[in-house]
Amino acid sequence: MLKNLRESLRNAPIIKRGSYNYFIHPISDGVPVVRPELLREVIACIVKNANVDVDKIVTIEAMGLPLGSALSQITDIPFIIIRKRKYELPGEIAVHQATGYSKGELYLNGIDKGDRVLIVDDVISTGGTMLATLKALEMAGATVKDIIVVIERGDGKKEIIDMGYDIKTLIKIDVDENGVKVLECIDGEC
Repeated sequence: MLKNLRESLRNAPIIKRGSYNYFIHPISDGVPVVRPELLREVIACIVKNANVDVDKIVTIEAMGLPLGSALSQITDIPFIIIRKRKYELPGEIAVHQATGYSKGELYLNGIDKGDRVLIVDDVISTGGTMLATLKALEMAGATVKDIIVVIERGDGKKEIIDMGYDIKTLIKIDVDENGVKVLECIDGEC
């Protein structure tokens, strides 16, 4: 089921950011091009494996946008984007985010107390973005019904599970200077 995702990850270019081996991929970076068949495959797998009995889909800027948009169109569930820019709307919630290679603020708008949400994101590595997202949703009074992330790299997923959340990933990878190695797939066909 994840044939396009597996192959595209195995062929992803690697660049060094300090000592960090960063993989470049359409789902995580939007380059070189996001092919519709790849996005359809990923969204179909999300729909099959996520709890979509929710009020809102929550995704994170920037690469969560194509995922949230496509998922919203298929499920008819509205989606919220956690942004990296402050809008100063009433009730806006700001939280600090720290990842393996960046730090900054994230801003949540549009979640009401009691909303049941599905979080969808492109990558989890350190878990820093997901931790900030969960904190913002907790502050808003939302109930996280499910979390699904396309690509898992590193130990961030374990930290989220240790907090008591159920989190699913479609594919688990390891990255070194030689490339991306696919370790595990949700469909078991790695």
